[in-house]
Amino acid sequence: MNDILRAKAEIQFAHELTALREHDHHVRPPQWQLSPQAVVDYLMGKTLADGTVITPKYIGNRRLMEIAVATLATDRALLLLGVPGTAKSWVSEHLAAAISGNSGLLIQGTAGTSEDSLRYSWNYALLLAKGPSTEALIQSPMLNAMQAGKIARIEELTRIPADVQDTLITLLSEKTLPVPELGIDYQAVKGFSVIATANNRDKGVNELSSALKRRFNTVILPSPASVEEEVQIVQQRVASLGKTLELPEIAPVDEQIIKLVTIFRELRHGATLDGKQKLKAPSGTLSTAEAISVMSQGWAMAAHFGNGTVNADDLAAGLQGAILKDPVQDQLPWKEYLETVVKEREGWQDLYRACRELG
Repeated sequence: MNDILRAKAEIQFAHELTALREHDHHVRPPQWQLSPQAVVDYLMGKTLADGTVITPKYIGNRRLMEIAVATLATDRALLLLGVPGTAKSWVSEHLAAAISGNSGLLIQGTAGTSEDSLRYSWNYALLLAKGPSTEALIQSPMLNAMQAGKIARIEELTRIPADVQDTLITLLSEKTLPVPELGIDYQAVKGFSVIATANNRDKGVNELSSALKRRFNTVILPSPASVEEEVQIVQQRVASLGKTLELPEIAPVDEQIIKLVTIFRELRHGATLDGKQKLKAPSGTLSTAEAISVMSQGWAMAAHFGNGTVNADDLAAGLQGAILKDPVQDQLPWKEYLETVVKEREGWQDLYRACRELG
């Protein structure tokens, strides 16, 4: 287990899930590992009566998590919608882990996703030898979830071709998956549901049909509401990543995280935090997830090539790569930001010099 780079949520946080089950006295829906109340506590964090600390997995509006969990307790599927980096996949994984104890029933949506990925496929050697049979049937994660009464996850639903998406309509409304080759159908067991995620900024994606939209309850996950909230998210996730990757201990990085989050928020919103100066926005999303990656890289730079303290040079090393997604289009807004904001801001001169030296 110690050699696994990223354990599934139900394994990584097994001690928290076990503690919550022991203290959970609320009504649980069929097949659920925890009550809806305890699932939300797992996501939002809580200190239990015996002192066990449940770490927050989602930092934001608790009501959104209550709506998401309540949806899964009904017969409707859940669609988590938002811009890149708003923890859609993260929330999806932890919801499945807390409810089903299994977050691995996952279908990755791409332009090449076929109906087989959502329904079933065949072992063609057995199919040719014996003809259609249950032994030759290869079950999809969706079918496995239906039979076990668990949560199936679909990542990037809108990247799946529209005709393949429509495969879900009957499945979600009738809770049935027919296998016409065998003349049978599979009925979903109580506890089965679907969590899908979708990015509402990607270009060239497949819009969901109105019929499919009706099968989902949509919860929009917003970007962090404040600098303090986003800083807290980055701090928590960077600390967790550092522990998982076994990075050497370094001095606290709070000061650099605040600078990084400030830069990302200002460029993302096209204005300085005080609203006094308008800014040109680069082409990238500059999400919280990217801020976590930049800070983790800074930690690695400081630990392996520096003096154990994340300085301006370490921050700049990852910062420019995150902002300059388009080397031509993003140069102008970034240089203007450096000259008009970073250069003039008190205590930021070292970061200005480090970024300028990188070109």
